[in-house]
Amino acid sequence: MATFDIVFEGGGAKGSAFAGALTALQAAGHTTRRLIGTSAGAITATLAAAGYTPQEMLAAVNEKLNGRPRFASFMDRPVPADFTPAQREASDTMHALRSVHLPLVAGNVVLDALMDTPLYPTLFSIVECGGIYAGVAFFNWLVEKLGAKGIAPTATIASAFAQTHVDLSVVASDTTDMEMLVLNHRTAPDVPLAWAVRMSMSIPMVWREVVWDASWGTYRGRTKAGNVIVDGGVLSNFPIRLIAESVPEIMGDTDPDGALNLGLLLDETLAVPGVPPKPPEAASELRVVKRLTRLMDTMMGAQDNQEIRDHASEICRLPVQGYGTTEFDMPDAKLQALVSAGRAALEAHLRGRDLAQMSAH
Repeated sequence: MATFDIVFEGGGAKGSAFAGALTALQAAGHTTRRLIGTSAGAITATLAAAGYTPQEMLAAVNEKLNGRPRFASFMDRPVPADFTPAQREASDTMHALRSVHLPLVAGNVVLDALMDTPLYPTLFSIVECGGIYAGVAFFNWLVEKLGAKGIAPTATIASAFAQTHVDLSVVASDTTDMEMLVLNHRTAPDVPLAWAVRMSMSIPMVWREVVWDASWGTYRGRTKAGNVIVDGGVLSNFPIRLIAESVPEIMGDTDPDGALNLGLLLDETLAVPGVPPKPPEAASELRVVKRLTRLMDTMMGAQDNQEIRDHASEICRLPVQGYGTTEFDMPDAKLQALVSAGRAALEAHLRGRDLAQMSAH
């Protein structure tokens, strides 16, 4: 048996493969030390840190809402109530309405009327908040899942660490200061855990950006209040260097021989048995969503390539060919095929690792 520091790659709906991989890790009797994740990987790492077993994660993946996968609800269109009066007042729409100088017509009345139309809240969200979907359904789901393990909705990263004693890091991207953020109890102790994960999964122009609240404190001693934070995959979708190299000021002064490294990489070149090579495009999905997700898949796939090559022997490639980043509404059979492929891939990876080295850890 061995102990691993694990990095989970980002990849949206494709991240369901992680549940299968963790099932194999548990079945082999291995344990974990540090958990690091980006986007979908941040969700998995956080659930594992909260105490979810692989079987409980599988149950969450298979959860239904009104007969559909609950994950499909994460593609939640914004509603007027999602936008505060301050956001409306400062919006480009309001500035445009004021510049027209319509007699006897108040700009806020026109904006309220536009908000009551089917499409305008989505357009407002794209222009003013940087994303098509609200992200409220995901946030509520995560708070619910953390609460089931006794972690309060307002729990900070530091208080969650004090409760779980699991070293968790969540990766996000600060588009204001143009830097990668590694959020953990050392670097950003006062950030609410649920918001840290919500920041990490905010694929640009797909889910709304998150604005760092002043009450969340600092990042490594520097203020971030008002900064715009998006998906960690923009800068590093697979930050295996965080466990492979010594970065004590971010990752802690841990024993380098205390754990082996394990990267769980979502590989779109590896086929999932029984699944066609290309994901189907949902007819109901907005064309702009299709374009943006293809763009993000391409961009994220190009990140971290040198680190992947340098640490190839420590990386398990999970097959995800034929799956889309936002394909949350996939059929049950396709979902189970993805999970099974993840389990089989890690089983094969563990068989190929140096058994003597693993037993020493």
